[in-house]
Parts: sequence; C-alpha cells; structure tokens
Amino acid sequence: MLTVPVRQLGESERRAVERLLDLDPIAGAQVAERVAARGLAWWRAEGRVLGYGSRRRLESICWLGGNLTPVLASEPAVAAFAEQLATEERICSSIVGRADAVLGLWDRLSAYWGPARDVRPHQPLLVTDALPEVPADPQVRRVRGGEVDLIFPAAVAMYTEEVGVSPLVEDDGRAYRRRVTDLVRSGRAYARLVDGQVVFKAELAVVTRQTAQVQGVWVAPEWRGRGIATAAMAAVVRDALLRVAPTVSLYVNDFNLPARRVYERCGFRPVGTLATVLF
Repeated sequence: MLTVPVRQLGESERRAVERLLDLDPIAGAQVAERVAARGLAWWRAEGRVLGYGSRRRLESICWLGGNLTPVLASEPAVAAFAEQLATEERICSSIVGRADAVLGLWDRLSAYWGPARDVRPHQPLLVTDALPEVPADPQVRRVRGGEVDLIFPAAVAMYTEEVGVSPLVEDDGRAYRRRVTDLVRSGRAYARLVDGQVVFKAELAVVTRQTAQVQGVWVAPEWRGRGIATAAMAAVVRDALLRVAPTVSLYVNDFNLPARRVYERCGFRPVGTLATVLF
C-alpha cells in the first residue's frame, strides 16, 4: 500500500519544484525550462507536474505533457507515479529521463500503455563546461530568421532518421515547423551551408540557467565520413558557452559510436544515463 499519494502540483509549490530541479539540473533540464517559461498552472504550461512526497517535503516530480519525464524519482516515487498514470489514457509520445526511473515506469506501465515503438535503455548523458580544444568550423553559424524554409527539410530528415517517424505525419508538420521557427528566431539553431544546402545542423533545444542542451545534430548523408562533425560541433559548443549557458549538455544513443567519438573530442564527459521509450 502506497502511503504517500501522488498529487498534481500548482503554482503555490513552484519554489519547491524549482529547488528540486536544481538538484538534477542536467537530466531535469527539459522540465526546468518549461517550469521557468510557463510555471505550474496546467492551462499555461501545456502539461501537468505531478509530485511525490509530503507538502512539507517534495521528493520527486514527474512532468506529463507531450513527454513523460520523471525527475529525481526514487523507487517508491516511480511506483506511485505508475499507479496514478495507469488509470489514465496515455497522451505522451515518449517517456524520457534517467534510465532507472524511465525503465521502472515502463516496467509498470507497459501492460496499460504498450506496446512501445522503440525502447532505448542506455543513452549516455554528457556535459561540458570548457571551450573545445579542437578547432571550431568558422562556417557554422546561427540560422537567420529568413532561412526557416532552408533549414526545415534538414530538420525533418533528422527527426525522421532519429525517431523513426516523420514529423509531417501529424498535422502535416505544422507544430514541428512552429518549433523549428521558434528555435531559429531565438538564435538557438545552427547550420553550415554549402552552395545553399544544409550539410550540418544542430539546435539548443533546451536552455536553462544551468545548461544549454543540444539536440537535432545532423550531417547530410553525402557529407558523412568527411570529418566535418567535430569542428561543427565545436563551433556550436563554443557559441553556446560564450553566449547562452555555463554548460552544454546532450544525450546520445549508446550504439551511435561515431557521434560519441565526436562529442568526446569536443570535451563532453558522462554524467549519467538516460532512457527513452517511444510510442
């Protein structure tokens, strides 16, 4: 019998949530960005924050929106979140977070929410706070506001290759295009162009006080194997550290050995393991 029930958190508990997020600033970055931007009121936040622990001592939280993301979820918290979520229809497209919590949730929820399209149980979480020692590619720059049409096909190709489905399937890609447009307008999208074609791209998909999280790293297929990725990533990391946040972070599939070598050359070090369940 669970002695501490899960409850939906509101704005009155925002400071407690922020203190907890500060304890895991890299793995919890996606949730921290949403809370900072929208608060905890569900009608503004486009998601709900579930809490585990007494009102005097919040122990764990779980973001439920387009993604399900547990933060600092102990085994009792995982069990409590799963018990609550098993009574609800799945609305998220993925479960992502520290591997022990994600896999614990999926072990308990798979009978209710399954089957999954893919389970990625071991994704190294990497971070750096030092400028790369390798030279940065001077041709990598921030994408300009009028270049959304240029970058969008590359973003679609990256998403389809990484996730396994096209972002154009749902609503003809309108929501995904808005996301790409927002990243460009906020100075968080990078690219290298050759003869008007995107040969490398990456975005700072998440930005908090403590980290800028890189996602969407992609090299055009015909340019792979030419050694451009390390210098291109070095340019992204350098700009992000100098302009955006005190650390740069990312997570990568463990089987993607070429990407892991690139990140190691750029100075990234492991700080944990994430897991992702895709629906």
